[in-house]
Amino acid sequence: MTSSKPRVGVSSCLLGERVRYDGGHKRDRFITDLLGQYVEYVPVCPEVEVGFPTPRPPLRLVGDPEAPRLVFAESGEDVTEKMEAWARERCEALENEALCGFIFKSKSPSSGMERVKVYDEGGVPSAVGVGIFARVFVAHFPLLPVEEEGRLHDVALRENFVERIFAVKRWQDLVELGRTRGHLVEFHARHKLLLMSHSPKHAKELGQLVADANSYRPTDLYERYLARFMEALAIPATAPKQCNVLQHVMGFFKEQLGADEKQELLDVIEQYRRRTVPLVVPITLLNHYVRKYGRVLGNAPANRSVGDYLAQQYYLHPHPIELSLRSHI
Repeated sequence: MTSSKPRVGVSSCLLGERVRYDGGHKRDRFITDLLGQYVEYVPVCPEVEVGFPTPRPPLRLVGDPEAPRLVFAESGEDVTEKMEAWARERCEALENEALCGFIFKSKSPSSGMERVKVYDEGGVPSAVGVGIFARVFVAHFPLLPVEEEGRLHDVALRENFVERIFAVKRWQDLVELGRTRGHLVEFHARHKLLLMSHSPKHAKELGQLVADANSYRPTDLYERYLARFMEALAIPATAPKQCNVLQHVMGFFKEQLGADEKQELLDVIEQYRRRTVPLVVPITLLNHYVRKYGRVLGNAPANRSVGDYLAQQYYLHPHPIELSLRSHI
């Protein structure tokens, strides 16, 4: 299944569907009104899809937090095996949906990703559990980005999640072209600066993996690369690492920028380092210089112009600018 937009699984109630135990919903405006313009959603409601009615008695997790049981709170009826069997089948079906990530409903005994209440024998809850479906999903799709709607209110977590789902979409497009060394070299080259902003160590290791591509079978090569690639992007891109990349990009323009332009860019990068301006400010200035001076820059990797090399760097445009993900301080 192909799509021009990333396909993202989501708990149905977050889209405004009235599927909760009380017949209500938990529509999230960022998910529906903003992010929804740039992704395609694949809604999932474990409790309805497994066959429970709406409305219905509430469910809860009980027992061992590492292997909790899912029961109806009032009757105590245990539906763990039923939910787990459905979850495994649903995940197998989701393999055909080309998902780029999943947004779970927080605190749900079926879909909560973390800190779900687990009740002990005395009925005392501790927020230490994982929802039954969420646990099965993460085990089945270990490389896919996952988040909860509550955590997406944190601007840093939001940016990281969205950046990763768009990266997964680009990976899917790459694989559709065919698993060749040349395609992977191009993919890595365009993600090099983005990787550096998350983990210079991973960027170096992935560069070496690509350089040694002929030592691996294509399938093994792509599997190794994807695992390390997703591991790298999950590492937070901190301000110091961002500043190192910004200064690295600035170095490409050392012969073109006038003294005033150099000082302006240095000042803006320093302001970002001190968190007085958001990342979008130096990024916008660098994009301006790429457009202004790109044609007169020297040579870059793969015998292309530096202007083309920089213009194609996903670091400078990792996701739709309309999402304003780099506008926070």
